[in-house]
Amino acid sequence: MSKRDLYEVLGLSRDASAEEIKKAYRQLARKYHPDVNREDPNASEKFKEISEAYEILSDPQKRAAYDRFGHDAFDPTRGAGGFNGGFGGFGFDDLGGGFGDLFDMIFGTGAGRGRQRTGPQRGADREIRMEINFEDALFGVERDIQISRVEKCEHCKGTGAQPGSSATTCPTCQGSGQVRNVQSTPFGRFETIRTCSRCQGEGKIIEKPCGKCRGTGKTKKTRTLNIRIPAGVDTGSRIRLQGEGEQGLRGGPPGDLYITLIVREHPKFKRDGTTLITELKIDFVQAALGDTVELELPGGTMHELHIPEGTQPGDVITVRGKGVSHLHSQRQGDLKVIIQVSIPKKLSKRQREILNSFHEEDDKPNKKGIFEKFKDAMG
Repeated sequence: MSKRDLYEVLGLSRDASAEEIKKAYRQLARKYHPDVNREDPNASEKFKEISEAYEILSDPQKRAAYDRFGHDAFDPTRGAGGFNGGFGGFGFDDLGGGFGDLFDMIFGTGAGRGRQRTGPQRGADREIRMEINFEDALFGVERDIQISRVEKCEHCKGTGAQPGSSATTCPTCQGSGQVRNVQSTPFGRFETIRTCSRCQGEGKIIEKPCGKCRGTGKTKKTRTLNIRIPAGVDTGSRIRLQGEGEQGLRGGPPGDLYITLIVREHPKFKRDGTTLITELKIDFVQAALGDTVELELPGGTMHELHIPEGTQPGDVITVRGKGVSHLHSQRQGDLKVIIQVSIPKKLSKRQREILNSFHEEDDKPNKKGIFEKFKDAMG
């Protein structure tokens, strides 16, 4: 089954900006998150597809590779551009006569593949997803998380050898982790470089393995990490914890841990970047005469909102500095309150008399009264 175009997944054109990619991902991630769409059996797959598309298109290098080669750029079974490691789909094995073996002799591990790395290697990065509340994203929060990862065995200090003993240099490769052979062919003499099968490229042999890690030098441990989430994050924001990824090989440094945030929706408030948006329902008298009302903001704080006289349905009242904090900044966005005017379906006798009196005092004949005006305005 062929994969969908990543731009199509996010509903974007191929010339979309980085900000447009981020915005599309946030909207779709909220829409298809499995916890939000428990009744949709396909929500999990859609969310995974959206996340994979964002992971590639949000990275300039990965996006450039995708724009040039498509999905083949990330298919380990194919070479760059889908050439399958050869030239235009043409492999050396197609020539017959062992040309593939010839390249295997030259490069040691086969044409198109690099030599076995035997020195220190950096550990792999890890990524986890974390859900946080809307308020936590606005104000910031600290969280403790538990992660399991493979770490250096404390019993043998990562050597893999039983304490009191030590690893010995591999006699086959003399500690290099590689075996070199020279072979004569009709094309001349070629040097073969292969990973040492006796020590598996480690360059050392453990005669007495550690009883705790069985000679691997590693054990699985669960650790608790304290995560500080800054104010202003949003769905798709990533937090990097340096050195908290997988352990490196042969003394190499550990990788990093990346935490991708998913922000839960709020029942009353939405956000667009640093702008906080909500709706407020008022009655038609408040709209006509103006009023001051108490508006509860996220986190429980109250704000006195002034409603101007003559406010119309759909008017937007902007409150400066009451929005979302700019990430890693003291500045705050704005709060935008969209006014909805409630029209009563039934009026008391006294209310009707007052409205009729207002209508009669209007000096323009056949002009609708305020009640009818509000009914027309609200459709």
